[in-house]
Amino acid sequence: MAKAITKFVCQQCGAESPKWMGRCPQCGEWNSLVETRLPAPSEVAEKMISRTKPQKLSQVKSIAQARIKIGIGEFDLVLGGGAVPGSVTLIAGEPGIGKSTLMLQLVDSIGRKSKTKNYTPVLYVSGEESLQQIKIRAQRLGLKTQQVLFFMETNTETICTQIDELKPKLIVIDSIQTCWTNSLSGTAGSVGQVRESTAQLLKLAKQEEMPLFLVGHVTKAGAIAGPKVLEHMVDTVVYLEGERFGAARLLRATKNRFGATDEVGVFEMTDQGLVEVTNPSKLFLKQRVKKVPGSVVVATLEGTRPVLVEIQALVVPTTLAVPRRISQGVDYRRLQLISAVLAKQLKLPLATFDIYVNVAGGIRIEEPASDLGVALAVISSFKGIPLNPKIVCFGEIGLLGEIREVSQTAKRKKEARKLGFTTIISPEEFASISQVSKRLFK
Repeated sequence: MAKAITKFVCQQCGAESPKWMGRCPQCGEWNSLVETRLPAPSEVAEKMISRTKPQKLSQVKSIAQARIKIGIGEFDLVLGGGAVPGSVTLIAGEPGIGKSTLMLQLVDSIGRKSKTKNYTPVLYVSGEESLQQIKIRAQRLGLKTQQVLFFMETNTETICTQIDELKPKLIVIDSIQTCWTNSLSGTAGSVGQVRESTAQLLKLAKQEEMPLFLVGHVTKAGAIAGPKVLEHMVDTVVYLEGERFGAARLLRATKNRFGATDEVGVFEMTDQGLVEVTNPSKLFLKQRVKKVPGSVVVATLEGTRPVLVEIQALVVPTTLAVPRRISQGVDYRRLQLISAVLAKQLKLPLATFDIYVNVAGGIRIEEPASDLGVALAVISSFKGIPLNPKIVCFGEIGLLGEIREVSQTAKRKKEARKLGFTTIISPEEFASISQVSKRLFK
């Protein structure tokens, strides 16, 4: 009989090695190689004869598949209109951000649409919590989940057997890092176990045309735990973001084979679970303190949706040889760039001051349209002059101090006027940061 093959697999990058090494030769991580036993190869390999032949796209029959509406508007928006039958979606996020809560609300919403008699069940597989713990959370959130079946299991073969028997309308696996398969050795959560378990579940979901949602963990760096191939295997990758102790939550798709990746869902964490936010601007501005130096409202874009957020800045004399530049919610390198431009173009002595910038509400701004807001907040705090609370701004700042055009200008202005802002500072009215400074800080 052929002997089983033993390999050492890196738990960070998935690299394989025939022998153990203290450091992975691919990613350089220490003590990450774990012994994994592969099944013994058969002595006679079976010839695989393909039953299909290459075809032209004109010969392929088109099948219109209706999406399954989840019933949570913000979630449907991010997925592109609902879940596609047979699609596999990976939900990732930091611990305690609300992934399990969102999945419980998802299965409850789908279950409530099923008929009382002869209904197609929704299956929720839990590998981290007991059924009693799930029931406590459902009662706290006020969810009835009468048409949902709950199953506590981590063995992938057992899960696939139940799915094959029940033929559920939708499946949730919470989480994929707890699943393990009999075909490989190693503990649950290892690279091989996660990859093989996902492959088995994905194959079954595609064959039976069932939407499958996988909950995934993230590493300290914010990346999805497990092999990188996991993100390539699934159809959609969705991140649930936000400050753990804040109320705002953003649902953002980084990969979507059935829709766009520029839509963002906004939720608010309450005692009733995650509640949809139809007007995110009011959520981020409801606790704003007006008529104080260092505060300005910026019109940003989250996907195709305009969102107004408050940027706060604090400029204080430094006691260090190298002044601090600390930012939360905006890119640290952009803050350094803007500080240098202000020092050069406006002759501000920022080299002797510490600068702290924060985006209120726990949201993170990626687009450069927030540059003008950061600059005005820094100038306002430095000079101690508060801005008019009815002012909103947006624009990218170049190294020469010019204000550059940004996309979707009309949408940003419309949202600002809708919320009662009367003065809009944009690249259409001002060409440089010097002009804006002379206009607002006379």
